[in-house]
Amino acid sequence: MSLLPENKRKVAKETPRNFVIYGGTMHGKTYFADEFPNPINLNTDGNAEMIETPSININNQRNTKGDITRSASDLLSDVILELETTKHSYETVVIDVIDDIITMFEQEITEEHNVKSVGDISWGKGHQMLEMMVRVLVMRLKELSMKKQINILYLSRLTIIEDNDVEQYLPSLKLKWLNIVNGNSDYTILCRKIGKNYIRKVESKRKNYTKDKVDDERISGLLDTVIGAFDKSKKTSTADAKKIVNEQEKQQEAQRVIKQKEREAAVKEDKPEPKQETKTENKTAQKRPPRISPKV
Repeated sequence: MSLLPENKRKVAKETPRNFVIYGGTMHGKTYFADEFPNPINLNTDGNAEMIETPSININNQRNTKGDITRSASDLLSDVILELETTKHSYETVVIDVIDDIITMFEQEITEEHNVKSVGDISWGKGHQMLEMMVRVLVMRLKELSMKKQINILYLSRLTIIEDNDVEQYLPSLKLKWLNIVNGNSDYTILCRKIGKNYIRKVESKRKNYTKDKVDDERISGLLDTVIGAFDKSKKTSTADAKKIVNEQEKQQEAQRVIKQKEREAAVKEDKPEPKQETKTENKTAQKRPPRISPKV
């Protein structure tokens, strides 16, 4: 039996299933997640009993001595397996929040190897283990989304960076992990509270989604509440693209020159100045002729 598909164009299914949703505390990200169809909240704040959404507290479970008896990674693996293999009515998995999940993974590794940080494990193996755990979690959730048509929501907190007196709102998730999660997501959405108003805005998306090709009306309706969800990306002309590239190259060259000067200045400061001898020192330093003993 051939593994190759029939060589003809097909109608693409464009319903987005994977989302990164971030925002400050009480800015509506959990509320937005709760609007998705039949969600289960995998909660890291320890307040699963305090929200109406069906929830599971995700943590590193410990015994009376403080040792981990059931890790967060094992618990998540078991939950995903049950969602894959059993009959249930859940249609959305909410990771609330992904930042804490990765911290729990790091705790698991450091305690297992009796070190203070993953960087203390020789040959970079600690960092490799942590990255593999994050990648496996994201890939398993992506497979769950594809096989069972389940929506996956990664919630993250907010960090604010000021650049040229302009505030930028970014996920608090470290860039390394954000790239892994974003690479397997369809939308990245910022939730903000401005005054009494709650704003949802697209920060990035995998492609230009069109409303008529989203075959789940509930997802389509939710995206209607998000600014820019169905807006087309602006096309850049060749001339404009060249200008942008040239400007970036100028900035990079300027940064290179500045860093080179900083390195040269640092080297100059660290280099000790040659010691200048005084006249007295010169006289002292002069070699005296050898003393000749008188002949006996």
